[in-house]
Amino acid sequence: MATQDTPRSSTLVHRLRHELIKYGLISAYLYVCFGALLLYKAVVLRGVGISYAPYGLAAIKALILAKFILLGHAARVGDRYSRRRLIHVILYKALLFLLLLVVLSVIEEVVVNVLHGGTVGASMTELEGSRLWQILSTSLIMLLILVPYIAFTELSVVLGEGRLRRLLFEHQGGSGNFHRSRPPPE
Repeated sequence: MATQDTPRSSTLVHRLRHELIKYGLISAYLYVCFGALLLYKAVVLRGVGISYAPYGLAAIKALILAKFILLGHAARVGDRYSRRRLIHVILYKALLFLLLLVVLSVIEEVVVNVLHGGTVGASMTELEGSRLWQILSTSLIMLLILVPYIAFTELSVVLGEGRLRRLLFEHQGGSGNFHRSRPPPE
């Protein structure tokens, strides 16, 4: 009886491991991007005499948004346009994921505000007020972060499982491997 359960539990463990690795990689990518932005903000603010050091904020935001991105992948956001030109697919999916992240982030802000004793209406008023420009600028930066991520994932799909990773991270010596094109000799 244990042998009948082994393949199913093995598959579940493999899927869980694969999802955790994806979650970790997405979180790490977002953490590096957010960390760089927060470091820049801290340096600029320090230049005008304001102390700012929210080092944990980048990690928390990266973990939350990585989960949102995984939910988007699970919901197959943008997959129905996968037969178009690759650049269109990348831009379209990046915009859809941006919209998803903005909506889920707004919901997250409202829930946090309500848990701290606020109301939904007060949360929405706060988001519409002075924070509107902050939200728009953050969304633009998030779009610039999403485009390379989506491009990498879409190129990986087009080239086949693991091929892009091998091209980028493995030594490319020997014949039959991918080589950079060289100009013909004169």
